[in-house]
Amino acid sequence: MSDRASAYKKAGVDIEAGNAFVKNIRDIVKSTYTKGVVTDIGGFGGLFKMDLQGIEEPVLVAGADGVGTKLKLAFALNRHDTVGIDLVAMSVNDVLVQGAKPLFFLDYFATGKLDGDVAKAVVAGVAEGCRQSQCALLGGETAEMPGFYPDGEYDLSGFCVGIVDNNAIVDGSATAMGDKVIGIASSGPHSNGYSLIRKLLDESGLQPDDTLPGSDKTVADALLAPTIIYSKAITNVLRDFEIKGMVHVTGGGFYDNIPRILPKNVAAHINFNSWPKTAVFEWLKKQGNMGWPEMLQIFNCGIGYVVIVSEKTAQDVMQRLEAMGHQAWEIGDIQHLNEGEEQVVVNFAESC
Repeated sequence: MSDRASAYKKAGVDIEAGNAFVKNIRDIVKSTYTKGVVTDIGGFGGLFKMDLQGIEEPVLVAGADGVGTKLKLAFALNRHDTVGIDLVAMSVNDVLVQGAKPLFFLDYFATGKLDGDVAKAVVAGVAEGCRQSQCALLGGETAEMPGFYPDGEYDLSGFCVGIVDNNAIVDGSATAMGDKVIGIASSGPHSNGYSLIRKLLDESGLQPDDTLPGSDKTVADALLAPTIIYSKAITNVLRDFEIKGMVHVTGGGFYDNIPRILPKNVAAHINFNSWPKTAVFEWLKKQGNMGWPEMLQIFNCGIGYVVIVSEKTAQDVMQRLEAMGHQAWEIGDIQHLNEGEEQVVVNFAESC
């Protein structure tokens, strides 16, 4: 192929390197395959045969997302092994909110000049996210576009498709006064707020290997901790309990995300002191000279996922979540929405 590809290579696109990369990741991708995968890596499209046993009226749920400017931090720290997990998590957790089981995932990796080692590390992270989600990495696209991206940088986007029975869709409509709001712990900022995080990090003078104030983690470990994928635990809970509403706490924090699944006549009243605030959020608050209300508008502040359940099942659901390896707290309840009131009311007490 050398002669046939020489003109394109002189323009900055190395076809042979791209082909070698696909071969290098073949086993990584295959490690995610579930029984529904029909095709092998390298085809024009991925084929997936759905198992519809036990599903009366199947509905597909699709989500797309990226990692955002957290990638800039990965470039600066030269750590590329976890952003792939973030990529999967952002779409899988969104699909999960509606009660869907993730089926398969597609990724898009674009860069100016393909670095096989970096790209392989990223895809290995994507595969790890898929294994955690119990979904297949069905396919993807690797694009080498000289002059489009700065040297050493790349962009990522991802797409997840899940399935749910029509009568089992979770849309928040069953939420009623007296229901309990359960918060499930995050690993840190997940993949949101990194434009501000990078600004604050630059202003702080902290180095990647420095210990984050108030923590036993390095700055790099704390800020690049991958987004938690909640699908195994939530799927397990849904098997035995009714979940009335779910929230993936992403950009917009509590104030923008929780109302997305609430009926118009209720409000979520949150007790801010009901869960511990980890060092990374305490540091961001102090470094940014922000109050907790502002923090809750930008960051998840330690709660990455929210479920709304009846009062009688709340304790059992929390126990199940903790048995599945997640920290969970009862962080509030559902009350009547008063005129002129926001749908998220946070009781800070003396925390501000």
